[in-house]
Amino acid sequence: MIAADTAKGRRIALFGLGGSGLVTARSLLAGGADLVCFDDNPASVGKAAAEGLPTGDLRQTDFSGIDELVLAPGVPLTHPKPHWTVELASSAGKSVIGDVELFCRERRAKSPGCALIAITGTNGKSTTTALIAHLFASAGRDVQMGGNIGTAVLLLDEPAPDKIYVVECSSYQIDLAPTLDPSVGILLNLSPDHLDRHGTMENYAAIKRRLVANGATAIVGVDDSHSAAIASELRASGHAVIAISAEGAIDDGIFFAEGCLWRATSGNREKLFDMSGAPALRGAHNGQNAAAAWAAGEQAGLSAAELRQGLESFPGLIHRMEPVGKLGDVLFVNDSKGTNADAAAKALSSYRNIFWIAGGLAKEGGIEPLHPWFGRVARAYLVGEAAPQFAATLGVAVPYEISGTIGQAVASAARDAAASGLDEPVVLLSPACASFDQFPNFEVRGEAFRQAAKSLKGFRTMKELAP
Repeated sequence: MIAADTAKGRRIALFGLGGSGLVTARSLLAGGADLVCFDDNPASVGKAAAEGLPTGDLRQTDFSGIDELVLAPGVPLTHPKPHWTVELASSAGKSVIGDVELFCRERRAKSPGCALIAITGTNGKSTTTALIAHLFASAGRDVQMGGNIGTAVLLLDEPAPDKIYVVECSSYQIDLAPTLDPSVGILLNLSPDHLDRHGTMENYAAIKRRLVANGATAIVGVDDSHSAAIASELRASGHAVIAISAEGAIDDGIFFAEGCLWRATSGNREKLFDMSGAPALRGAHNGQNAAAAWAAGEQAGLSAAELRQGLESFPGLIHRMEPVGKLGDVLFVNDSKGTNADAAAKALSSYRNIFWIAGGLAKEGGIEPLHPWFGRVARAYLVGEAAPQFAATLGVAVPYEISGTIGQAVASAARDAAASGLDEPVVLLSPACASFDQFPNFEVRGEAFRQAAKSLKGFRTMKELAP
């Protein structure tokens, strides 16, 4: 764990005592902060108090005596309205930060030269984060991976010159990290998401922009208009920018085309890697993820040989286009992390003859944007609250059944795929929805899919299929 030594002697109010909030509280205490913690959930306050963390009702706290409010990323900072603790802190003229900001302060104080690669984007950031960490680990470097990908950033090892930090940042975390200053900042893409928390697409894009604008080198996807505009603005201001693309050749940068990664320099191109050698990185979207990882690895000192070896050995990310196993010729793919239409499009575009399991708690727009990929779907199996809405969208274009649950959907899809006679049929869970109607998170949903597949007679996992 990283002790927040830069907070020593400072009076800190902390709100939000979930997983990362508890880690942050422990870090602040270890660093010598004068801390008071609170949460709207009395059970969370009780749990913190039971482990010896100092708690107190922040409603009764005089914020004029507080130096700073540390907020958990899941707590509203601005929209739909600021949380009451934010209003109290703002009225007293106090700054509001999060755990990523504390990490950045510790890095600058303890090892300012150690590499920090920070990744954001609407889609693909977890795969890219895991891929970059794998590239460094496979090359024998001491890599520390955390942030939004699952391990709280303050649980990583103390900053040191030989360590490389690979940190996934959500828009919430960036919004609470005003001095986030990565050595390499990556912005993969931007599409509407979390607008309930940021108000407008312009606000959302501006928050994401901070991560690359404050970094020494910016790696920016140029396949959507918002990200491309950010890349142009940064270049115009003299910032070091490496463009990446998954939609064909660009004049300068690293791009995916014809199944390969290429480097373009003033319109001339050099082949870097044949992506057929990286079976866990299927699809054009993973071409963009690989381009970002290649650029980041080069910037932080990896050789071309190390990058190629790392790409070839990458096992993939759990719940993101994760091959689970086979039943005969039918491949089962867990893409539970495909929680919106843009993410589901990446999976649908990567396979054909798909028996598609979709549904859950629908997001704005539903699956309307997925019409171009309906021709790849042999049949759909609809689950959760979104099932009637998705059925109306599919209409007569795609045969479907309302399965209701993941277990029933897997059983029906497995039966139909096996009997279809199609080449390389795929049972694909890519819900295009949040999980919260039936599951606490997408991980639990993905595990339910995996277990339902494993329960099928004759099913073999990828480990069992390995030579």
